[in-house]
Amino acid sequence: MTKSNYKLTKDDFNQINKRSLFTFQWGWNYERMQGSSYLYHILPQLRKIYGDGTPELKEMMKNHTQFFNTSNFFHTIISGIDLALEESEGVASKEAVNGVKIGLMGPFAPIGDSLFASLVPTIMGSLAAGMAKEGSPLGILLWVLVAGIAINIFRWKQLEIAYKQGTKLVTTMRDQLTAIVDAASVMGVFMVGALIASMINFEVSLNLPVGAGIDVQNLLNMIFPRLVPALFTGFIYWLLGRKGMTSTKAILVIIVLAVACSAFGWFVMGMKG
Repeated sequence: MTKSNYKLTKDDFNQINKRSLFTFQWGWNYERMQGSSYLYHILPQLRKIYGDGTPELKEMMKNHTQFFNTSNFFHTIISGIDLALEESEGVASKEAVNGVKIGLMGPFAPIGDSLFASLVPTIMGSLAAGMAKEGSPLGILLWVLVAGIAINIFRWKQLEIAYKQGTKLVTTMRDQLTAIVDAASVMGVFMVGALIASMINFEVSLNLPVGAGIDVQNLLNMIFPRLVPALFTGFIYWLLGRKGMTSTKAILVIIVLAVACSAFGWFVMGMKG
């Protein structure tokens, strides 16, 4: 058996997407990463393509348990191209399928994770936090609907598109994906900067006994407004990069610094109200 007479249906796409959204990371392990999960989320369709219990099915099942690791937000694009090849050529597509998986899992990993796991939550989270701080319930709706539901809708739709477009999708979308990631990266940097300036309140309360007195914070504001919050944020990023440092330990460091600095009367720390 080299070719299959079976054609995937809407029910097949729905089944793959459900397994992708809810169970894809269940089989994760250090040896083959997402290999077993990749097989699991397309196994019912492989059975339909090759027949249950056939030597061809066993061969492709073994093939799909090999090492695989990419972004959870883009892996169904690879699945769609894979299934289009297997549906068309059967076992004869084995090398082509391996080439697609190996060739795409690397590039798709940073694109998917940086775009949907970092940049979108940063941008939407900043907007939602600002709206929530002002007492607007739209903040939580923005976070849930845009950063949550919209991303999952995108994940749901991409499988069928990839299946229909096949390998052409990779070449036709390469430039668009690069442009989107670059634009989102720039916007993410702006949003992080705006969040630091608007949400972090870290001011110098020290007055130098020179002449009538020098308000250090006013002096800093004339030179570089919001410089202290930016330096403090940089310190936290540096701290998180130290060996053995965790986010919990960093929070404890911030609390200790806030109490100590306030006790000495040098700084005032907190969220900007």
